[in-house]
Amino acid sequence: MKRGLHSREKKTLSANGLLKKIRNVFKKVKTTQTSIRGKTKQISLADSLMSALAMFSLKMPSLLAFDRAKREKTISHNLKKLYGIVYAPSDTHMREELDKIDPYCLREGFLTVFEAAQRGKVIERYKFLNTYLLSIDGTGLFNSDSINCDNCCKKQHRDGSITYYHQALGASIVHPECSQVIPLCPELISKQDGVSKNDCERRALQRFLRKLKKEHPRLKLTILYDALAANTPTINEIKSYGHDFIISAKPGNNKVLFEWINGSDLEEISIKVGKNKYNFRYVNGIPLNDAKDAPLVNFLECTALEIKGKKEKKKLFTWITSHTITPDNVFLIMQGGRSRWKIENETFNTLKNQGYQLEHNFGHGNKHLLEVFALLMMLAFLIDQIQEAACGLFKAALQKASSRRYLWNKMRGYFQICFVDSWEELFMAIDQEIGVILSINTS
Repeated sequence: MKRGLHSREKKTLSANGLLKKIRNVFKKVKTTQTSIRGKTKQISLADSLMSALAMFSLKMPSLLAFDRAKREKTISHNLKKLYGIVYAPSDTHMREELDKIDPYCLREGFLTVFEAAQRGKVIERYKFLNTYLLSIDGTGLFNSDSINCDNCCKKQHRDGSITYYHQALGASIVHPECSQVIPLCPELISKQDGVSKNDCERRALQRFLRKLKKEHPRLKLTILYDALAANTPTINEIKSYGHDFIISAKPGNNKVLFEWINGSDLEEISIKVGKNKYNFRYVNGIPLNDAKDAPLVNFLECTALEIKGKKEKKKLFTWITSHTITPDNVFLIMQGGRSRWKIENETFNTLKNQGYQLEHNFGHGNKHLLEVFALLMMLAFLIDQIQEAACGLFKAALQKASSRRYLWNKMRGYFQICFVDSWEELFMAIDQEIGVILSINTS
């Protein structure tokens, strides 16, 4: 039976192509080549990194589960064939090796996958308002009253107890009509070298924007953020890098702005889309507040009445934006502003509730282990999202499985009991459109 176009593997944007690129990046990460006893290490750092990535790619429930599974003949065979892993490390060895790595070394992995998506024309699909929408927000990675490392932030309680925690500033390129997101490398919120004070989302955003401009100097972006960013320093910083923005604005945080709005006549327009009705009020070129360096912003209010089945929902949204608001683009700006939630729903909630287990402690370590695991998990998520957007074989297998969670279960099932020689073979077996027979381990 001849395969249709929908189920063809896209070589450069498939698991096979992307994982090869990632392994080449991992080979460049520096580490000591000898053990404490002076012997050359049998297990390379690239194998340790790829093993951790495989754990997140296969959505293993824990590091211990992965450690036990890799002892099976089928698993060791499949790790070598699909992930290029020559020797998979024990859970203890993996923790020890990855704890020493500077998480910054993994950024190139995200850039490599992003460049592949650019060359494959995937990123072009996300163009919106002549820019790309980049939704940014912070999320928790870990907290404990006892477990901690050198990079943990600390929260001192009144009773004298301490909570140790790690957070990250996540960022994903989103589009109102795309269910997949394109995550960029997160900025870790943790104690910086030589600094005793806690890190925070504001400082993490400053670092993120600086690195973003360096790594993607020609990428024209519209930053989507919650009301935390609706202040003079943040907006001026976003503008200094040449980015546009659509940021939520709230009366409690922007009193001067809303006092001005409430005393002014705004332009009004109503738009009906199907059964849904949208009433807009807007004004361009007003100061954010009464500070000397206050930026001029454009204000948009949207009252939405949306009908789904027999249910009616009325919602109120208010944003400030750098995009000049007109009757022609007011609906698009509203769509862009509401796409901010994709960092929560399609990114963080997916990572927490659809097999990746973002908040699970796979290992904390003394230096960087938890942060390295967090970045590798996000990298596995990025590879999955690119495949879901562009690889016909992956999409066909996902459609057959009907949900991501069931697809992960099917992948693990075949991975554990069958000898699989390629990703193409694995996804074809799940899709069941071709009579692919995988060799079952009968030992």
